Amino acid sequence: MSSLRFKAVEEAFKKKALAVTPPSKFASDYYGKYVFNGVAMEKYLSKDTLKAVKNVINKGVTLDLAVANQVAVGMKLWATELGATHYTHWFQPLTDGTAEKHDSFIDYAGAPGESIIEDFSGKLLAQQEPDASSFPSGGIRSTFEARGYTAWDPSSPAFVVDDCLVIPTIFISYTGESLDLKAPLLKALNSVDKAAVAVCQMFDPNVKKVFAYLGWEQEYFLVDEGLYATRPDLLLTGRTLLGHESAKNQQLDDHYFGAVPSRVAAYMKDIEFEAYKYGIPAKTRHNEVAPNQFELAPIFGECNLAVDQNLLMMSIMKRVARRHGFRLLLHEKPFAGINGSGKHNNWSLGTDTGVGLFTPGKTPEENLLFVTFLVNTLLAVYKNNALLKASIMTAQNAHRLGANEAPPAIISAFIGTQLTSILDKLENSTSEEAIIMDDKKKLHLGIARIPEVFLDNTDRNRTSPFAFTGNRFEFRAVGSSANCSSAMAALNTAVAAQLTEFKAEVDAKMAKGLSKEKAIFDVIKSYIKASKAIRFDGNGYSEEWKAEAAKRGLNCETSVPEIFKSYTTAESIKLFTSMGVMTEKELHARNEVKWETYTKKIQIEGRVLGDLAINHIIPIATRYQSFLLDNVSKINNVFSGEKAQKLGKLDAELIVEIGEHIANIKKAVDELVDTRRKANKIEDEYEKALAYHDKVLPYFDIIRSNADALELIVDDEMWTLPKYRELLFIR
Repeated sequence: MSSLRFKAVEEAFKKKALAVTPPSKFASDYYGKYVFNGVAMEKYLSKDTLKAVKNVINKGVTLDLAVANQVAVGMKLWATELGATHYTHWFQPLTDGTAEKHDSFIDYAGAPGESIIEDFSGKLLAQQEPDASSFPSGGIRSTFEARGYTAWDPSSPAFVVDDCLVIPTIFISYTGESLDLKAPLLKALNSVDKAAVAVCQMFDPNVKKVFAYLGWEQEYFLVDEGLYATRPDLLLTGRTLLGHESAKNQQLDDHYFGAVPSRVAAYMKDIEFEAYKYGIPAKTRHNEVAPNQFELAPIFGECNLAVDQNLLMMSIMKRVARRHGFRLLLHEKPFAGINGSGKHNNWSLGTDTGVGLFTPGKTPEENLLFVTFLVNTLLAVYKNNALLKASIMTAQNAHRLGANEAPPAIISAFIGTQLTSILDKLENSTSEEAIIMDDKKKLHLGIARIPEVFLDNTDRNRTSPFAFTGNRFEFRAVGSSANCSSAMAALNTAVAAQLTEFKAEVDAKMAKGLSKEKAIFDVIKSYIKASKAIRFDGNGYSEEWKAEAAKRGLNCETSVPEIFKSYTTAESIKLFTSMGVMTEKELHARNEVKWETYTKKIQIEGRVLGDLAINHIIPIATRYQSFLLDNVSKINNVFSGEKAQKLGKLDAELIVEIGEHIANIKKAVDELVDTRRKANKIEDEYEKALAYHDKVLPYFDIIRSNADALELIVDDEMWTLPKYRELLFIR
């Protein structure tokens, strides 16, 4: 095995950057080539059909089968011209990944056994029936209840990959419950649209729609494919379960924004060219903090579409990585001792009139609108801080959060000193001081106008999980491998509920005779006070903040199974059901899936770790120990007495030390297996997940610490697993 390691290292050093040629001089020439977007629809659909589709997308009109048939004809013609021979409904089951089943366009032209034709109907476009029992459902579907539906999402355009027309869809059970991550997101976006429009119309009656926007920042690691293949832990779990940190890692801060290695630069170009073909507006690429860690970020887009584009982009990145001799690592913590990978979700709201609701305005009225949405969002985050943490939590992300490289496992919001002072002033003002009406009944705020330079003059806080960055909030706690839908569904639902409550409170005060402006101010003032606990501008890594956060009543739980329970509290159930996003049954089902997934992740890692420890580490250590024993024996044969003892002292000490580490590993592995066996007998998914977290997981650190100590002792030429210095610095 050690020869495989050195062969992989040798081959990795020989690899050169692939030549990558752009499809055209300008990205605009081929942008969206493989997407059935507005340009394609204008070409392949009639004006009436196109109008009907736009009504479905923009107004929520029910899709008529006749319209679906017309769309199917045009979409198939477009796809076949690009080489498509199959189609698939592309959906997002409760696995954080995507699923697809390819069907050919062919059908019998007449009687079975006779000639065939290529056919694609509106019915096939709009709906399919995959086996719902084959995907996690949390008990919604039993193993004998196979029927489920995928239904076309017209708001996310179809696209062609290789020879397949890919149709984004939702996934629901036969009885109508959501079995995916897209359906709740769409409902959440609809709820925040309605709630935000109602509030916006208090300021501007012309507002008819509010869009949620998302800009994701995809962090990732690249590892040479040959080295990857010789690491069973990377292959099976996506992270290194063993491995001593390299003498050099990121301590010099010389990788972040540094020169991109040539092989990686070629890879980055290639994935961008592919992204443009699929209408993904990749904008930014750079080295991240850790060695062999990088980032890709697009321009902002509508939230649902941005989520789908991120899922597609992750698939593209994996595929293209193979072409360049790399493997893509999206695990949140693939390497210990260096930064993990996140996926910051930059979120904002904007109107169909072109107003960014988190952008300070140029008039008092505009700034009151800005403050209204800012404060309501802060209060929504405060009320639902435990839920938002649950929305981003996974077995993988637990390794990253709170590790002095990412936001802590306590949700707080950063707004900067300038906005803090403005909110403090509003909080301490009376309505008469804050609001002045002139003779023309125009509104004036009795505070200094929020300066336009605000966008640039506030500092940033990298320790904040939810930071205001000038015209948007950055939800920094989302993990790199995650489907953004979970976080976005929770956030948009929480904000929708809060805006609904705000509108009701303002209406109630106006019904009692208060002017609209004073009613808004009174409610905003109370919200500033109520949400104050969520605002924190200091060091989120400090022990003092943990204590302070607990005093403020924020959720400080770090146990993953416990964190998931926030989905099924009375408050969360009321939140999701009142907004029509998820039913109580769906929420409980999702938690069952989350607990089961957590258990299986730790279970797999435990099995892999045990195998590595028993079949790789201990044999290597024993072999080196035998070598040392042989050397001591030879010393004793040549020398005697004090001379022999002196010459063999170091080897003798190493023999004992190796033996102790081997014994510790063997004992821990045996206890790990026994503990895991006991945990597997627990039927309740929550209790089983808790057992894996509390009782199984602690053995990982014991085994790793002893194995990593052996890595520093054993002869380098004997060690079979590629080391961190090779995985992280060979590019």
